Amino acid sequence: MLVLDGFVPWPLEVVVNYIRSGHWEDRTLPDVLLAACAQNSSRTALVRGDDRITYAELERESAGLAVLFQRHRIRPLDRVVLQLPNTPRFVTTLLALLRIGAIPVLALPGHRHNELTQLADRSGAVACVVPDRHEGFDHGELARSVLAEVNSVRHVFVDGEPAGSTQLEPDFGPDPAPVEIDPTDPALFLLSGGTTGVPKLIPRTHQDYLCGIRASSAALLDHLDPVYLAVNPVAHTAALGCPGVLGTLLAGGTAVLATTRRPAELFELIERERVSLTTLVPPLVRTWVDAARKQTVSLPRLMLQVGSAKFGMTEAREARKLLGCSMSNWFGVGEGMMTWHRVENDSGDTGGEGRPLLSADEIVVVDEHDNPLPPGREGALLVRGPYTIRAYFRAPEINADSFTSSGFFRTGDLARINADGELDVLGRIKDIVNRGGNKVPVEEVEHYLLTYPGVIDAAVFGVPDAVLGERTHAHVVMNTERPEPGAIKRHLRARGLATYKIPDRVVFAAQLPRTPVGKLDRRALAAESAGARAK
Repeated sequence: MLVLDGFVPWPLEVVVNYIRSGHWEDRTLPDVLLAACAQNSSRTALVRGDDRITYAELERESAGLAVLFQRHRIRPLDRVVLQLPNTPRFVTTLLALLRIGAIPVLALPGHRHNELTQLADRSGAVACVVPDRHEGFDHGELARSVLAEVNSVRHVFVDGEPAGSTQLEPDFGPDPAPVEIDPTDPALFLLSGGTTGVPKLIPRTHQDYLCGIRASSAALLDHLDPVYLAVNPVAHTAALGCPGVLGTLLAGGTAVLATTRRPAELFELIERERVSLTTLVPPLVRTWVDAARKQTVSLPRLMLQVGSAKFGMTEAREARKLLGCSMSNWFGVGEGMMTWHRVENDSGDTGGEGRPLLSADEIVVVDEHDNPLPPGREGALLVRGPYTIRAYFRAPEINADSFTSSGFFRTGDLARINADGELDVLGRIKDIVNRGGNKVPVEEVEHYLLTYPGVIDAAVFGVPDAVLGERTHAHVVMNTERPEPGAIKRHLRARGLATYKIPDRVVFAAQLPRTPVGKLDRRALAAESAGARAK
């Protein structure tokens, strides 16, 4: 039995418990994906532009790529950095690596030299898979620089013109050599969603990742004709397995890979392909809503899954009405835990994140000493369950801070749980501004800023202050004429926000900096603000 150095396996008693309770299967991701290919061979699996790929073609191409990788001595548990855009080749390559027992390290298309070299080095990757060029950038040259700098990397596979590397083309000769894969081993490495430093490696095993896919599919796909639209990078778990592309394929549905982010073009694509589910981060939803104010939009078949950042119920209901679709709010982390609820038409503005997907999921809010807090009290959010990891890969010091001795993951979120058991996430603990001893959760203030008419994006952050320690600055993006800043402050007071939470300064911006997956880049904002103050 192969053992992966640096991977912390699930405790045996936990494995046994989750298998006995039915949450885990004694199967691997390639087992279930290849079974789906066999059961739906003539159906359309993937669509991108004019390209349509059947399940039979998906299986055949993945088999040919598996042979290519095996020919280059890629073995079970070898790590391979996979950096491809949203194309059918991403999916076939992912399945090829899974079926030979290799572990894809899912890099985002926007990652560059620093991120890729550190990901390859930290994971001990033996190969990189990249496009030749994407959006004008030479990824082949980038991967070759990684090959030169990281000792473990032996191969570079390029989709397109190889220019001295190995071309990523299927070998349609023999079948892939059979390999034995343990479902308790890592299936793939996701990247943590932090904006500071290089992301941590999240080892998702076959059993725990499949559990999360099944649970999110039961909440959404089981009630739909499964046609999923991937707008965000499929290398991110939201579009990959929540339920995303993989959940859609396991259901025998069709995954549509978008080639644009323009709302009008996406609306046409949704109608043409009869899309029933897509996942968006709140900033993208706001661009859709803005477009829907200028044209009539009706998407009655669509379930819009909104997650990654707080999205208030008032805003969600407006989006639901203008887009003519169904909607569900989600909270989740790459490490696993997901909560959700459907957006209905009833009044009120709870702004909560709903309940966990499974009865086996555990959420608790604790004080600074890890003592559980009663309903309604704010504290640190801890989570544990059958699809939430117990440790990062090769990160013992980080693991000591990020996980409790009983296996709870410290999400880093400030939250509360109401009397009905619903979760309300107020923001990141590190994104708390300490204004003269008063703690200001920035996401809460941003939530209320977005209720001001015409505000389509907002960011709140702290700036150093000699008297208070920190003051709060708010940057807002408008789609209407800009009001005077005092009007926005009066609006926040009228919404009942505490005086100390009212931003000390409101600045209007054309746009806000974001990470490759659409999350607000607070580090870039703070640096930009510091640079402006220094001038």
